[in-house]
Amino acid sequence: MKAQHGMRIALFQPDIPQNTGTILRLCACLDVEAHIIEPAGFPISDRHFRRAGMDYLDQVTIIRHDCWSNFEQWRAATGCRLVLLTTKGLTPYLEYRYSASDVLLLGRESVGVPDDVAAAADARLVIPVQPGLRSLNVAMAAAMVLGEALRQTTPGSEVS
Repeated sequence: MKAQHGMRIALFQPDIPQNTGTILRLCACLDVEAHIIEPAGFPISDRHFRRAGMDYLDQVTIIRHDCWSNFEQWRAATGCRLVLLTTKGLTPYLEYRYSASDVLLLGRESVGVPDDVAAAADARLVIPVQPGLRSLNVAMAAAMVLGEALRQTTPGSEVS
């Protein structure tokens, strides 16, 4: 199945199967292609992963990349911008102008992404949270940022 939107979500070496399943369910519901950059911290057949994704996993386009360099080769060939969601970002996600072909990259739940991956990003965005709190759940962050990105890039949506 080919996704309708050019927008994509990429997960860098995800390590919690329930979050990955939830994000893939989000991608299925919003018709957004999903990329998994391996190695994942769990087998893709994991029962928690399948349970979180439910029967939606059959409705999402999933592209698996066996390593970061192969993902980067794919991205170079497609010309997509890489937008990293990170607690270390300086630009709030609501202040960014998304492109319909952006790839929204989420790091590992436990450690984020390595410095070389962060350096490869065209933008590093943050979801501001209350002082003293680290971050939102990665699936919740994906939903918030993807929602804003689609609002900005879907024809007929109003952007001020």
